[in-house]
Amino acid sequence: MREFRARAMRGLWPLGLSLAGALALGGAMSANATSPPAVHRGAQQTGQDLLRSDGAWQTFIRGDSAPLLTGWKHPGLPAGWTVHDGVLSKGGPVDDLVSTQKYKDFDLRLEWKIGKEGNSGIFYRATHQYDEIYWTGPEYQLLDDQNAPDGKHRITAAGSVYAMYPAPPVDVVHPYGHWNAARIVVRGNHVTYWMNGRRIEDYDLHSPEWQKRVAGSKFSAYPGYGMAPEGLIGIQGNHPGAVAIRNMRIRILP
Repeated sequence: MREFRARAMRGLWPLGLSLAGALALGGAMSANATSPPAVHRGAQQTGQDLLRSDGAWQTFIRGDSAPLLTGWKHPGLPAGWTVHDGVLSKGGPVDDLVSTQKYKDFDLRLEWKIGKEGNSGIFYRATHQYDEIYWTGPEYQLLDDQNAPDGKHRITAAGSVYAMYPAPPVDVVHPYGHWNAARIVVRGNHVTYWMNGRRIEDYDLHSPEWQKRVAGSKFSAYPGYGMAPEGLIGIQGNHPGAVAIRNMRIRILP
């Protein structure tokens, strides 16, 4: 009987090895399938490289907070700005807001509602090179065209590349007190604006046309205007009137 058991065990031994090998191989395959790819560390990453590059949307305003925004002059949400139920708003002149990260190529979308005589804007690729954000960051103008002084001229009206490229026809923007949808896409030097689903601006930073327009504008006094390859997203707060922002989100473009 003992001899029979010994012969049986010797017969099962190769099968046990095969089974153990299969289990080990299966475990390794499972681990490889679920484990993240190895990270190859090279040069130090900065700016946009440190952000998510998988096409996911980053939300600036969440519930009663704005975690991806901070004051232009001081950290945190400046006095005069409030956030409630996903709506960021202010009622008069306050400190500007900027993103906590820098962005290079991106798709930015938001909804905005301006108060009567209100004047605000969205900046991009801005830096702290000068005291004011608009001396470096080009602006998507947010305005009450009917009542604010800048609404008298298309070059400074709602939807313009402020003081650089004129706004679209007045039938694109909704009047004060109503929500508008804005979209800014920046890829390389090319910039595109949308308003309420309509494409309204296309231009190229640093092009001969751009340089000509800068030279003929007030921005000619600031050599850093529009020159940063990546920079901050900003919301203008230091101009008169009320503005509200909601559904503000950004997606980094590859």
